[in-house]
Amino acid sequence: MKLGAASVLPVTTSDLTIEYPPHGASPAFVAVHGLTLRIEPGEVVGLLGESGSGKSTIARVLSGTAMGTGTGLRPLITGGEATVLGFPLRRIGRRKLARVTFGVGMLAQDAAETLPATLTVAEIVAEPVLERDHRHNRRDLDTRVATMVDAVRLPLSVLGTYPYELSSGQRQRVALARALVFEPSLLIADEPTAGVDVLVRDAVIDLISELQRERAFSALVISHDLAVLRRVANRIGVMHQGVLVALGTIDEVFDDPWHPYVAGLSVALNGGAEDPAPEDISDLDSD
Repeated sequence: MKLGAASVLPVTTSDLTIEYPPHGASPAFVAVHGLTLRIEPGEVVGLLGESGSGKSTIARVLSGTAMGTGTGLRPLITGGEATVLGFPLRRIGRRKLARVTFGVGMLAQDAAETLPATLTVAEIVAEPVLERDHRHNRRDLDTRVATMVDAVRLPLSVLGTYPYELSSGQRQRVALARALVFEPSLLIADEPTAGVDVLVRDAVIDLISELQRERAFSALVISHDLAVLRRVANRIGVMHQGVLVALGTIDEVFDDPWHPYVAGLSVALNGGAEDPAPEDISDLDSD
């Protein structure tokens, strides 16, 4: 189910500042400084940057998960504004937040490794629906779950299996099916190939790209691997110390970098030569 009209931008941020409040002996920490970004309908934007650059914090805030209930230290919007699917997130109320989280599918960095061990695949994919409506029509739910499992290219025979019976790539597909069960307008995928066997990483990211085209959702994809973003993203942004220091197509970002950090990445990616070489910058930037 899509939210809002096609003219509503999936994501707009204006001078957005995100801060973690003080806790224990640790002072407050500003994780994101003055972020201005927009994602167009049907567009895929990638975020690249070193560990601690603010990428995952952005994902938590834009997905609405940072504003929900639960334990743990949560980031707060302390400056500027972020609007997702037409809803301003700063001081958002519970009902509007529920509409945001309904329209945004979140594939967390550890999603495949934290699937509930005591639930079957069918129960895992159905769980978000039942959390919102425990009286949801069973036949409709079974059909929805089977449709999503099929959509992520898994055989329906896995519906009765448990996570420990699946490979890392299959678990990631289950997590993706769960994230897409409401047919969201926006998918946020934080390191979607993390923890996935090397041999199936391309298949996972290509699946996201295929589903994005088939279902016409917008996406924010976070990865330290430029090869991943090259396969899926229309534009990329580069984060450095909480600041967006580059934004554009991959060629625009690396052909004429103005920021020293991006220039350093460009040199590393080109192997110090004119012809491009390695695309995986995980040795330089990792989460």
